[in-house]
Amino acid sequence: MIHMSKEKQINFVDLFCGAGGLSRGLEMAGFHCVMGTDNDKAAMTTFERNHPEAEAYLGDISDIPDQKFRKIAKTQKIHLICGGPPCQGLSTVGEGIPDDPRNFLFLEFVRAVKNIKPDFVVLENVTGILSKKNIQITAGIINQFRKIGYNMSVRVLSADHYGVAQRRRRSIFIGNKIGLENIFPTPTHLNNTQTVKDAFSNMRFDGKEHNHDVEAAQIKNELEKKRIMKIPEGKSVRYEKDEIEYLPPSLRFDVDWDTIDEGRFREKKLNRLDRNNLSPTIMTGRHTYYHPTEPRYLTAREAASIQSFPNDFIFEGTISQQWRQIGNAVPPLLGKAVGKAIVKTYKEKRKAELLSKYSVDELIEVVRAHAFDYKKIESERKIQNANRN
Repeated sequence: MIHMSKEKQINFVDLFCGAGGLSRGLEMAGFHCVMGTDNDKAAMTTFERNHPEAEAYLGDISDIPDQKFRKIAKTQKIHLICGGPPCQGLSTVGEGIPDDPRNFLFLEFVRAVKNIKPDFVVLENVTGILSKKNIQITAGIINQFRKIGYNMSVRVLSADHYGVAQRRRRSIFIGNKIGLENIFPTPTHLNNTQTVKDAFSNMRFDGKEHNHDVEAAQIKNELEKKRIMKIPEGKSVRYEKDEIEYLPPSLRFDVDWDTIDEGRFREKKLNRLDRNNLSPTIMTGRHTYYHPTEPRYLTAREAASIQSFPNDFIFEGTISQQWRQIGNAVPPLLGKAVGKAIVKTYKEKRKAELLSKYSVDELIEVVRAHAFDYKKIESERKIQNANRN
């Protein structure tokens, strides 16, 4: 962790914070969380436990008056507002439909930014938001922030490039109003990828394994348990060939593979993790993945470790609520990487190109030009690995 004096500390507010994965990551980078907001009671209980110095606001962001935001900014300098508001309603010619209900929470985020006036904003969203069919959503985000003085940039970041033991990609928008070039994090784990085994290597804190209820992770259905015992590490059943390869006739699914459509059954079943590889993206459902070597599901702590939550980060609520918090979270190590990039932006003070000269359509092309750089990085890594072998 980067330690800073109180005068130099970088303060932030986390809107739609959930359990606080992004907040914890930013704290790892030396930031100080002033406030977190969310309307999920269990998630906010977790946030409050793990961020005791921050104000924890449980409720709708729309209920927070402008005066409250301005008071926060008046009490101390707020350098960053971060969060992941829904943005799907911003899809008409970069302006959005004013009455589209999906705009509501995003515009509340913008309202907070207008009142607090941080140097930086960070928004995280799914990678699909940058697809060609959703290009106007991206335009809407960029244009809304350009109107209030923020130069925006966006990249798809792959969490495994920053020490997270899973394949998880997120669109990260960074913007600032202080005229600097937005810097994105440089990958740190291209040649030393963390594995599920690495994530599971030490899950103890203060002599205990919190959120690690192995009994609750047991498979109650005997047929399902017999099936998973036949599945090798890193394998699953999605097609008939998988079923034939891994399951004896007595344990096969009662389906007609020739007529079944590409619907829900085609989702991977009996999806067993591989200790020596990355995990797939951790989801909110606790029955999605199976333990690499034991005939059971993962525990919440195992999922949290794959997400890169430290062992002292303890989740509150029922097991299902814990899983929802973990699956919805930004991996802390990804948040840490973004935080360190913002620190670097402050230090290097690279002047940004003035983006106000571009039309919305031109701006989209400029901003998207490097959005998918992670693909180039991964291609280069594959070539390097092939050359070594």
